[in-house]
Amino acid sequence: MIYQRSFRGLKVLYFLISTFSFLVSGSQTPRTYTSSDILLQLKRLNVLGSVLYIAAHPDDENTRLLAYLANGKLYRTGYLSLTRGDGGQNLIGDEQGVDLGLIRTQELLSARRIDGAEQFFSRAYDFGFSKSPEEALRIWGHDKILSDVVWVIRKFRPDVIITRFPTTGEGGHGHHTASAILAGEAFDAAADPLKFPDQLEAGVTVWKAKRLLWNTFNFGGINTQRESQFKLDCGEYNAVLGKSYGEIASASRSQHKSQGFGVAAQRGTVTEYFKTIKGEDPVNDLMDGVNTGWDRLLFGGELYSRPLREDNVQNLADSIYKNFATEHPEKMVQPLVRLYRKITSVNDPYWKEQKLEEVRKLIENCSGLFMEATTNSPFAVAGDSLKINLVVNNRLGTNILKAAARINEEIIEFGQLKINENAQKSISLFLKPATVATQPYWLEFQMEKGSFTVNDQQQIGKGESDPWSVKFRINIDGLEFEYQKPLRYKFTDPVKGELYQPVNILNFADVKLDKELYLAGKKDSLQVELKVIPNINSTGDYKVFLMVPGEENLRRSRIEYAFKNLEKDKPLSYPVKLTGNEISKNASAIFSGINENGSAKPYLGTYRKTINYDHIPSIVYQKKALAKMVFLDLKTEGNLVGYIPGAGDKIPEALELMGYNVVVLKESDLSADKLRSFDAIVTGVRAYNVHDWLNSSYAALMQYVKEGGVLLVQYNTNNSLGPVKAKIGPYPFTITNKRVTDEEAKVNFLIPGHRVLHYPNILSDADFEGWIQERSIYQAEQTDSNYKRILGMADPGEKEHDGSLLVADYGKGRFVYTGLVFFRELPAGVPGAYRLFANLIANNREKHIK
Repeated sequence: MIYQRSFRGLKVLYFLISTFSFLVSGSQTPRTYTSSDILLQLKRLNVLGSVLYIAAHPDDENTRLLAYLANGKLYRTGYLSLTRGDGGQNLIGDEQGVDLGLIRTQELLSARRIDGAEQFFSRAYDFGFSKSPEEALRIWGHDKILSDVVWVIRKFRPDVIITRFPTTGEGGHGHHTASAILAGEAFDAAADPLKFPDQLEAGVTVWKAKRLLWNTFNFGGINTQRESQFKLDCGEYNAVLGKSYGEIASASRSQHKSQGFGVAAQRGTVTEYFKTIKGEDPVNDLMDGVNTGWDRLLFGGELYSRPLREDNVQNLADSIYKNFATEHPEKMVQPLVRLYRKITSVNDPYWKEQKLEEVRKLIENCSGLFMEATTNSPFAVAGDSLKINLVVNNRLGTNILKAAARINEEIIEFGQLKINENAQKSISLFLKPATVATQPYWLEFQMEKGSFTVNDQQQIGKGESDPWSVKFRINIDGLEFEYQKPLRYKFTDPVKGELYQPVNILNFADVKLDKELYLAGKKDSLQVELKVIPNINSTGDYKVFLMVPGEENLRRSRIEYAFKNLEKDKPLSYPVKLTGNEISKNASAIFSGINENGSAKPYLGTYRKTINYDHIPSIVYQKKALAKMVFLDLKTEGNLVGYIPGAGDKIPEALELMGYNVVVLKESDLSADKLRSFDAIVTGVRAYNVHDWLNSSYAALMQYVKEGGVLLVQYNTNNSLGPVKAKIGPYPFTITNKRVTDEEAKVNFLIPGHRVLHYPNILSDADFEGWIQERSIYQAEQTDSNYKRILGMADPGEKEHDGSLLVADYGKGRFVYTGLVFFRELPAGVPGAYRLFANLIANNREKHIK
């Protein structure tokens, strides 16, 4: 595969991606429940306790403990992850930032479907590794994120709150420590009516948890567990489920595939330790001092236990559980309906709604009732119609007097259902032209540097946007029950079989530019292709426009094209040549949009983007046709670059824009004869972690360098998640986990006269301005004397480190190892990163620069 571009020796132009929108919902196939699952659900009816676990990121949660609490103790169990993991690295693809956060959101939701807990988030954005909680809280906005934690506590009402990390820093990451600090503050604030009083007007009340515990740990060489701490055995075997909680936990944790966290199943005793942070110490049980039975509530103004009648809720729930017949769950439907009626007299709104919802689900599962709403298309388009197929099946012959469905304002009647007969209805639903395309609630508005903007209080904390749904109304034994089912696209894959995916609403047309990033010089013209891809057939007059802000955004250049009619899926292209008259040297962005039917208000263009991985639902979101531009002086040396893919980055696209021809290399290409034609070889991030075969390619790569080639190795990890098994450079060095996280950290030129700082671009301090997220990760130490350590840098208050960039001459060629985060800086269009990268791979075999 060869990427080709002709930007040789140009100055650089750059594009920044803006806001996104999408909708994802549910798993890829509707979940079914066995009699074993139902039995545990029935047992849970008499358990009224809840636990909330709080940490910073996807993967921070203790899945074994969550599985034990949700399936063993049968508590309502939740995990609040402050961030969506947007700032991490990606082992399964090249998605970064918000894209990666979308993936990890779905991975967490997938994990929760396995271990039985619920998932919550705050508005905090994962801006990357932080060495201090002070930095994390400052960037996130302390009060904003504290209010989110308080909101989730008040809404979830946990009896016990557990943190993964301490406030004293043993968690290592500043986000980790900050999550514990916020948990402690929120424990008190949630019970104080003077704290965030506006929340009390939004449907919650103050809430005081019984205790706050720290789930101590022994990993990463740090042991915070003590025998004096409270202990739980969470390794028990659950005979009903046929699995231990360790086995459930391994399946749950292995959903974090973008982080490479697949783990083996654990069997046998596993002890979890807890240190009390606030509240009373537990002695015999996690819930010491908490009444987790029905008698914690009032029924009709009286305590549940007075009087203790034979037909009270607890006895009725016990009777249903004891009389449950695994082969005939439908026999429990009538008793469950009776239980439902009794629970309606509960005076506690929180537990009343929780238990009514549990009984609703049990009635559905015991009756074998099947309901679905599907389409034949993954997309619905504003201004068009969508056919919706509705199916209801009374598979076990429950006494269903009538059934109906409602979507938007449409009501569809099914009547009385016969046993195991598919009752089917189809409707054609028209979406008004003003219908808004689906998007995640946390990306609806422009985000701040460290947090998302969410203006609807009821959305805060949710795992994802509420899906477009159909409400089924089922009358069972004279009582009406409502079941909300997400609208899904159903199709059959010839290999995977029947699959379900989310249905997304699109705008009437996609508008996009042909690239996300352009590079050009100050005096060069810029060729831009503006595309309109209609999602609907439509007659009418339209205008598509391209706008380029002028110097300091004070003036704008606008180019418009008028056209008539839209033909679905038939693209319209408009080439635009921009010159110095249209673009100021300080221009920062270009964007495109479309006017519909003469509307005076321009619609900023968006286009769909998809992210597909087998372990999560398909993600389709709307990406704004917005881009940032950068001009710079860029010189390159050499022409042909070989790229060895790693865990995923966008370096090949960046090399294209620099003017290089890029060939993606595989194992069979790594022979001395084949490598000789390349001016430089670049390895993707973590390439040596993910490809064992690079070990056997060492000799060929070193021979390539010795004969005059340039080999640049981007960062690799050297830890338990992906230890480097291969030799990398011509001389020994050690990869550490040391990093410089301050993207504005001062960079010192340790060897000011070294050629990589001068040829073909003369670098200065200005080339390290405007970097994003961090400077360098997984830096080198214990380096052989043949390596030149080019740069020195440090985070505030730390000793300077010189392992971010190693350069060694070897034979006629050059070897480079770098922890500098080019995989972030180049896609972000940081000018100095391009200039430095060009210097590192510069090679002209006829001019060996000394």
